[in-house]
Amino acid sequence: MMKSPFTGGNVSLRQENSELVFRKEKFRYTYLYYECEDTKEHFTTTEIDELNLAQVYNQYRIKYGIPFPDEIKQIREMYDLSALKMSEILGFGDNQYRLYESGGMPSEANGKVLNLIKDPAIFETFVRNARYQLDEKEFKRILAKLNKVIESQLPDIEAELIYDSYTRGSINGYATQSYKKLKNILLYFIERCGGVFNTKMNKLLFYTDFLCYKKYGRAMSGLAYKAIQYGPVPVRWDRVYSLVDGVNQDIVEFESGYSGVKLDSLLTPDMNVFSPEELSVLESVYENFKNSTAADISAISHNEDAWEKYYGTNKLIDFREAFTLKAL
Repeated sequence: MMKSPFTGGNVSLRQENSELVFRKEKFRYTYLYYECEDTKEHFTTTEIDELNLAQVYNQYRIKYGIPFPDEIKQIREMYDLSALKMSEILGFGDNQYRLYESGGMPSEANGKVLNLIKDPAIFETFVRNARYQLDEKEFKRILAKLNKVIESQLPDIEAELIYDSYTRGSINGYATQSYKKLKNILLYFIERCGGVFNTKMNKLLFYTDFLCYKKYGRAMSGLAYKAIQYGPVPVRWDRVYSLVDGVNQDIVEFESGYSGVKLDSLLTPDMNVFSPEELSVLESVYENFKNSTAADISAISHNEDAWEKYYGTNKLIDFREAFTLKAL
């Protein structure tokens, strides 16, 4: 429990709309701070400062086509190269690529280069331009790897259908749209709960993404959300569950005569796809709702501003509502 550095007493987390200038440009964001309940003085922590900055950095990356740190790491791993070698091929400083993977913000020019080299054909041009900076054996190995990457690239049909027409940005909490990550979130809750009815899973996903955004400035599943009668749900939630390989939808009939769809699986989640921060979010959501029925968690979600403000509007829920969460 956070205590006041002024009196040792209680504090409240406050928020207000604000603007921050980054690289000579203004960005609007939700400024978070603590208020001492005794003195009414304001203060922040390192964690809150990072969350405030993350909101601005997210907008800047999207506006200028700069990949996020997880994407920058995935690019390097796709080509099976070290961060130092990537810097050398791209003409960056020795430690630059590793810095970008760790969250450092690239210049607009370097950011666009990083976005372009997601295409192996374009990256091959950079490799060939760096031909005389590489020894013969290394040059041939990199080209061979590039050919394999090009040959293995197939359209990710499931991801395209699940994420529909929206891309990574403000409407999905700036989360990477990863079919693998989403699948393992579902498997995590299915395993921990011994199967999950789809109504409850809708809310578990909502709370997972919005809590993750609330704590770290970025969601987890890549899904966008809308508010319907039974609470916040992922866009095209029925398609989400039907397209994830290994997740079964079983119809369960109750004594009352009603029936429900329960998600089950024989697969176990791959916990390696989650960062320590993401694991802590998953654990928090599970612990809070492990004993809640679908009806319970739906009723709880109706108290959230994310539902009250957006129900009946047909608009996607703004992830800034994460800072108003009441249940978590």
